[in-house]
Amino acid sequence: MSKIASNDKNNPLKKVYMVEKVISKILFIFVMVSIATTIGIVWILSYETVQFFREVSIVEFLTGTEWTALFSPPKYGVLPLVGGTLMISFFSSLISIPIGLGSAIYLSEYASKKTRKILKPVLEILAGIPTIVYGYFALTFITPLVRNIFPDANIFNALSASIAVGIMIIPMVSSLSEDAMNAVPSSLREGAYALGCTRFEVATKVVIPAALSSIIASFVLAISRAIGETMIVTLAAGSTPKLTLNPLESIQTMTAFIVQVASGDIVYGSVMYKTIFAVGMLLFIITLLMNVVSKIIIKKYREEY
Repeated sequence: MSKIASNDKNNPLKKVYMVEKVISKILFIFVMVSIATTIGIVWILSYETVQFFREVSIVEFLTGTEWTALFSPPKYGVLPLVGGTLMISFFSSLISIPIGLGSAIYLSEYASKKTRKILKPVLEILAGIPTIVYGYFALTFITPLVRNIFPDANIFNALSASIAVGIMIIPMVSSLSEDAMNAVPSSLREGAYALGCTRFEVATKVVIPAALSSIIASFVLAISRAIGETMIVTLAAGSTPKLTLNPLESIQTMTAFIVQVASGDIVYGSVMYKTIFAVGMLLFIITLLMNVVSKIIIKKYREEY
């Protein structure tokens, strides 16, 4: 019996099995830490948000058009903050989506392998620049240009911030779209070329439709990134919660308001303190919905080859 037990102990397959089991347990702990962290964040946001709505009407919060949480008498209509956030997202998308998609088409269908190896990393450097640098770039370079074209523009305005945010998310659109285009089988391209299509026709009528789900998903993710951007809008867009469609005026986004309140003197447990969590919860819900939409688009229009 002792000899059989000794052989079983020295069995190399059993050692490998034990090592794999330990690795599986460690990786499971990593997953649980990530999930627990997410649950903790959602719990804190939810708890403080409920406390906020015990003192402020949810109808006033969601439908009010005046946000003066830092003044007396305070008004808690969040629409000006939502409007400012959506304005930044809209105008930044007008810049990032066409340029990002055009860059992706060039890198995927026109550039040689050598050119692609050089240009793609250079383009992706934009994604590594700290957002506060973009903020100062918007304030010191883009805003003077905007004011030269539109003299009535405020020093802090939504257009300058939108341009900077748009530049920042170009790599996200171009990189994800280009990866999706490269995943399209070469046989589809070769078939189109055999039928006499030009390179542009292959790109627009074969490659883009085949990779459409991932391309649209990259658009949605980029817009989500723009919605959650903080430092650029805090520095360049101003801190005026105003419900306006004029991008030349100063506005305030949800993230910029959170920064403003969190960096000031506020009393713990006060209504002003709880506004951070209420606005944060609304921001979380909006970005979550954007991600869900992205998943639905990928699932519905995904082409498998």
